[in-house]
Amino acid sequence: MPTSTPGSVDSVARSVTQSTDPGAWRPTWVEVDLGAIAANVAALKAQAAAPRLMAVVKADGYGHGMVPAARAALAGGADWLAVALVEEGQTLRAAGVDAPVLVLTEPPPGAAGALLDARLTPTVYSPEFTAALDREARDRGGARVGVHLKLDTGMRRVGVPPAQWEDALRRVGAAEGLHLEGLWSHFAVADEPDHPFIAHQAREFRRGLALAASLGLRPEFAHLCNSAGTLHLHDEHHDMVRPGLAVYGLEPAPGLAGATRLRPALTWRSQLSFVKRVAAGEAVSYGLRWTAPRETTIGSVPAGYADGVTRALSDRGQVLLRGRRVPIAGTVCMDQFLVDAGELPVAAGDEVVLIGAQGDAAVTADDWAAWLGTINYEVVCGIGKRVPRRYLGP
Repeated sequence: MPTSTPGSVDSVARSVTQSTDPGAWRPTWVEVDLGAIAANVAALKAQAAAPRLMAVVKADGYGHGMVPAARAALAGGADWLAVALVEEGQTLRAAGVDAPVLVLTEPPPGAAGALLDARLTPTVYSPEFTAALDREARDRGGARVGVHLKLDTGMRRVGVPPAQWEDALRRVGAAEGLHLEGLWSHFAVADEPDHPFIAHQAREFRRGLALAASLGLRPEFAHLCNSAGTLHLHDEHHDMVRPGLAVYGLEPAPGLAGATRLRPALTWRSQLSFVKRVAAGEAVSYGLRWTAPRETTIGSVPAGYADGVTRALSDRGQVLLRGRRVPIAGTVCMDQFLVDAGELPVAAGDEVVLIGAQGDAAVTADDWAAWLGTINYEVVCGIGKRVPRRYLGP
């Protein structure tokens, strides 16, 4: 009987429990290639100037499934994981994932106990949460809790504002229950390689590190680079890089991966559920907004805006059928949409690819983003929970 090393990509793939049998009732599902996730992490780490990599698995692993994605990322060489919510970290721990997990955003002060119960590493930036966490840590006794202090270097979302950096560093340094394990920030425009604000933020972060050192604080981990920074800002990699989107094989901007080979891990498949001929001049779907310009074949696909096929794709998006792109015809419904198959010889049961490849043709998350005026992040994160994920090995 073949065996696999514990923690290997093969063992990870075979240990994942499929949430539903795709095609058993509704033939619409997502396939996630865990081997691609592991290979992407390995490729990102190999090209990085930093010795460590933190894989971001928040938002249900960018729509790929958080727990399987986390295991695959660790199998590919990730040293840390990152989530946005305490609840996400709790889910990882309940699934038996023991790797270090950073919570990227402060929760309310009342969540300090739950965070420590789950052995999660907190990000801190506000006096209120820092004080609550310190009290909780001191009440429990034992070793000091490692925290990662987030500095706002210019994105102006969350993090300690520059005028308050010294106070925040002194506050963490003086906390009896805490120690400064990490110092970090986040690029705002790393996906625009020529933007001058990149250099500004990099200088600011180095200033923050120097300020910490002047106060006698030398965190073990300094990290600044997201996926875009991981791919092209090697001088700013510090102790650890923190990719998210690239872990799943998607580029933060076209061409940014350069020579680093990334493999998209997600394919969204369905099948035609019904096929009919319509005459020239007949209108279809809600609002009767699409009219057949000629006699044609219309196919129904059992996925809709409740699944992430947003209504904005009506008369705009395309899918793959018989190895060719065909357009979405008419208004996308909650549970179904229609395609204009023209004169293709199609039948109920034929495969439809919403995102992915079929033969030599492909429709990508970037295509969706272009049609929708958004970013590929939102596309994959928007695939609904009722679309089952099927996990494939390498």
